[in-house]
Amino acid sequence: MNEFDADAPAPHPGLFALPAEGERVTVMLAAFEGWNDAGEAASDALRFLRRQFDAQKVGAIEADDYYDFQFTRPTVRRSGSGRRRIKWPTTKVSTARVPGHPVDLVFVQGTEPSYRWRAFIEELLEYVEDLDVDYLVVVGALLADVPHSRPIPVTATSENDELRERLSLEASQYEGPTGIVGVFADAADHHGTPTVSLWAAVPHYVAQAPSPKAQLALLHRIEEMLQIPLDTNELAEDAEAWERGVNELATEDPEVAAYIHQLEEAKDTADLPEATGESIAREFERYLKRRGKEGPGRDLG
Repeated sequence: MNEFDADAPAPHPGLFALPAEGERVTVMLAAFEGWNDAGEAASDALRFLRRQFDAQKVGAIEADDYYDFQFTRPTVRRSGSGRRRIKWPTTKVSTARVPGHPVDLVFVQGTEPSYRWRAFIEELLEYVEDLDVDYLVVVGALLADVPHSRPIPVTATSENDELRERLSLEASQYEGPTGIVGVFADAADHHGTPTVSLWAAVPHYVAQAPSPKAQLALLHRIEEMLQIPLDTNELAEDAEAWERGVNELATEDPEVAAYIHQLEEAKDTADLPEATGESIAREFERYLKRRGKEGPGRDLG
C-alpha cells in the first residue's frame, strides 16, 4: 500500500446496488477540458479509464456549431506515417465493458464548448437515452488553497435523494458561475438520470498540467463508486514523483515554502478532530478490502 492509499477517504457504498444475474448497469462518466479542469486532472482521469478498459469510440459531437476556433484552435499533428493532419476540437463518446463486473461504461470527453450550450447538452442527453445510461458521474477539478503534500480533497455531491442517502452525500451549496460540467449535471438530473458530481481540489500554486496526484484521487473515488479495481501503480509513482518535484521547487523560494507550511498547518488542524479510533478503523477496513480484491501479493496503489 502506498502513501496515497493510506490518505484516501474511507470506503463508500457503491453507486448502484448489484443488479440481478445477467443484468448490467451503464454508467456515463463525463469530463471537459477548460474552465472545469484544473491541471487537466479530470480529463486525464477519464483518459486513464478509457485506456485501461480499451474503450471504443461510438460517436462524436461535431465542432462547427459549438466552438470559437480563434479561442479553441485546431491543432496540427503528424500521423504514424508522417502525414500532416488537422485535429479539430470535438467531444467524443466511447464505450467499454468492464470484464468480470456487471458494469458498462460510457465516456464523454472533449473541450468545453464556446456557443449554444443548451443545444450541446441536448445532444449529450440523446446519448444518455440511446445508450440506456443508468447513472451519470460528471468529473471536474478546481484550483483551491490546499497543500500539495496532503491528500487531495475530492468533493462528491448529488441532487438525487436516493444517491445522497446511499453514498452519504450532500447537495451542492455552491452559488456562482458554472461550467459545462455543472450544466450537464443539472440537465441530466432534470432528465431523470441520477447524477453525482466529483470535484478534485488542485493546489493553485501548481496549477499546470499534469496533476497526477489529483488524477489519482479522482480515480480512487470512481473506483469506490463503481466497485471495480483499477491498476494505478504507475500513476501512484507519478504522483509521488510530482510531489517530490514540488517539494524541491518550494525549497528554492522561502516565501512559497512558508505559504505551503501555512496551508499544511491549516489542513492538519481541520483534520485533527477526525483522527479518532473509528476513522482509523475505517481506514484499516478499506485497506483490507482493497487487499482482498487483488490478493495478498498485489497492491494497486
